[in-house]
Amino acid sequence: MSRSSLAPYNPEPVQRLLEQAAERWPDEIAIIDGERRFTFAELDAHSGRFASALAAMGLGKGDIVGILSPNCAEFEIAFFGILKAGATVTTVNSGYREREIAYQLQASGAQALIVHHTLADAADLALFGSEEPIERILIAEGADTAPSFWSLIEAQSGPPPEPALDPYEDIAALPFSSGTTGLQKGVMLTHSNLHTNVRQNLGRPGEEGVVRRGDVMLVHLPLFHIYGMTVLQLSAIAAGATQVMMGRFDMREMLALIAEHRMTVLYTVPPVCLGLTLTPLLDEYDVSSLRFLLTGAAPLSGELQTRLAERLGCAVIQGYGLTETSPMTNTDFTDERGRPGTIGPALPDTEERIVDLESGDRDLPPGELGELLVRGPQVMKGYYRQPEATAEAITPDGWFHTGDIASMDEDGYVSIVDRKKELIKYKGFQVAPAELEGLLLEHPGVADAAVIPKADDEAGEVPKAYVVRKPDAEPSADELKSFVAERVATFKQLREVEFIDAIPKNASGKLLRRVLIEQDRARQE
Repeated sequence: MSRSSLAPYNPEPVQRLLEQAAERWPDEIAIIDGERRFTFAELDAHSGRFASALAAMGLGKGDIVGILSPNCAEFEIAFFGILKAGATVTTVNSGYREREIAYQLQASGAQALIVHHTLADAADLALFGSEEPIERILIAEGADTAPSFWSLIEAQSGPPPEPALDPYEDIAALPFSSGTTGLQKGVMLTHSNLHTNVRQNLGRPGEEGVVRRGDVMLVHLPLFHIYGMTVLQLSAIAAGATQVMMGRFDMREMLALIAEHRMTVLYTVPPVCLGLTLTPLLDEYDVSSLRFLLTGAAPLSGELQTRLAERLGCAVIQGYGLTETSPMTNTDFTDERGRPGTIGPALPDTEERIVDLESGDRDLPPGELGELLVRGPQVMKGYYRQPEATAEAITPDGWFHTGDIASMDEDGYVSIVDRKKELIKYKGFQVAPAELEGLLLEHPGVADAAVIPKADDEAGEVPKAYVVRKPDAEPSADELKSFVAERVATFKQLREVEFIDAIPKNASGKLLRRVLIEQDRARQE
């Protein structure tokens, strides 16, 4: 089942999506944020003035500006303002601790950071001692600190800058991802990558699972994550849909917002899907306005998918993507063409292969398990300042190694089975075992450590550590959990610690994480 081509794409700078929306639907509501309402024209005007403010600060093409904020209207105003100034956005996980924030700012070379007032303390600690000065812009009502986000916007009156941008070469966004292994890397997404992926998401004729004008969409997924950034924010603005902001996730609040605003589209993740099938709260709220629900970031069983569709009374489909693919590469159909348990076929102008796990070169027949490779206009330019990592991820002829183990049927429908790469997926967030192992080794009582994904009904996977204590040291499991928790975001925290005599390794000293995973799974059976 192949989708019709949408070429030629003729990509434009991403900020044109908002400018065009403001031209087409100036007075329609783009964002609902609590009691506040922003029309497309207001969103465009505010972001234009913010771009002028950044330009007045000397920021523009070639510069990188970070956003550290929970979901709010200011996030999107800042996002588009940075792009209008010609600069690149690097979105920082709002759950990060100071050392994680500092790492991303240093690795990206950010010159400025836009910070929500609720995260100001963590940001200040991260900025303290940074090698290069980083301008801080605070999002706060009535902030008397200079510069503050709204005071900068209010001080501008002239037209925004109009930088010359090459959509194929210039980087719009630099989100960070662990890729296949190791520490977080900046993912270079060009204006073309993002603009094209929005077209692939929205421009599929005859498909109901597509956002359109007049849709009302809940934004409970974080905007700093590529899923929220492209599939929600950019697609909603391009389509003329209304976004309803939601901060920290709460099931009752989500259902109340769906009922109050007569939401038509819900993008979410498997833990929320599981919760929806179980919660009695669903009987208290009218969610009949929902046209479809799309879940991504981790696989969902066909059985759970079907059960949820029956419970909600609307189509439930799965999609798939990665930070490195802007993100969407696959989505299923909402009609009789849909196949529960699969992520559907590739999006338009996207090629896919299943190759053997040993060599990565041999294409496998339908139904066999191998690594999923993707090629298309949404595949990233590469990892920022990491040409070797880029070469490992993308072949010379453009095939991106997803690191996911999958099968493809004769019609091109793909099922994700497992991950070749070692990342732990906690509620859709990526957790790199190597990062947690490095932290554990900083503890004076730890001689060696390995971290693995442990299956969990609610989160999908949680980090579990195997630890070898140093002689004469007796750190407890709780002590080590707390040690790590003080240094990382909540989603990265260890959920279990087991002490062993030695970590299994091969002859060259490489940690055999797969051995521990198999041992752990065998005990669960």
